[in-house]
Amino acid sequence: MAYPAGPYENTLARPSSNWTAWGQWLALFTMTVDHLTRYVLPGDWDLGWAGSSIGRIAFPLFAAMVAWHGLFNTRNPLRYSRRILVIGLAAQVPYMMMPRASDAFILNVCFTLASGLALGALARQGWQHYQQQTLGFGWLLLGTAVGVTVWYLLGFWVEYSHNGLLLIPLFMFAMHALSETRTALKSRLWAGLAAFPVLWIAGQMNASDMAKSFTVGTCILVLILAAGAAQRVPQVAFAMPRRLWLTWYPGHFALIALWLLISGQLTS
Repeated sequence: MAYPAGPYENTLARPSSNWTAWGQWLALFTMTVDHLTRYVLPGDWDLGWAGSSIGRIAFPLFAAMVAWHGLFNTRNPLRYSRRILVIGLAAQVPYMMMPRASDAFILNVCFTLASGLALGALARQGWQHYQQQTLGFGWLLLGTAVGVTVWYLLGFWVEYSHNGLLLIPLFMFAMHALSETRTALKSRLWAGLAAFPVLWIAGQMNASDMAKSFTVGTCILVLILAAGAAQRVPQVAFAMPRRLWLTWYPGHFALIALWLLISGQLTS
């Protein structure tokens, strides 16, 4: 089904999104493994390797799916961003109950995903208006300055910080270029250059070499899908129920917080 185009709506041809149905299961599994090893399972089990490997797949995969849907599948990326924000609001209180080394106030990853999508969508809309000559260069510069300022200030308050906020806009840019790659050498070179910032940012998001390799590797696989491999991914045998997808993030944090309270690891 093709969506009707509007002044602020996605007008790109839609490649197959079958891979995102597989990605949902993988993202929830890897995120849960990360949080269980970090907050629930005993430290003497020495399972830190799981968080530094399997757990590092989750965020770039979530970011890639949000960027993909925001670019190809939704009529209104900003409305999609607001829906992610609602999930983040529901999860914030149990998220704040998780034990951390720092007491600094941090907004959970849904705020990172929602804000990154909003920044990417607005940047794309502004550029389209500039190309269509409905937006002057001065307004484009002003919008860019405002966007950079918001990115800089918000980066201190969200999970995965400034790099996390950049990942979705960069994914959208790279996915757009890769999905339109033609046989011409110039087109292929442009697509390759568009993909490079995603991999560079992904490499800056973790400290250990193992974590970096899993994060960058996840991004490489997604970019290969954007370059055309997505058309060959079959449909998932069992699609994730929508309610499970929407409630798992706040729900699993609530269960972890309850377990920590019952076990006496939280005092309030």
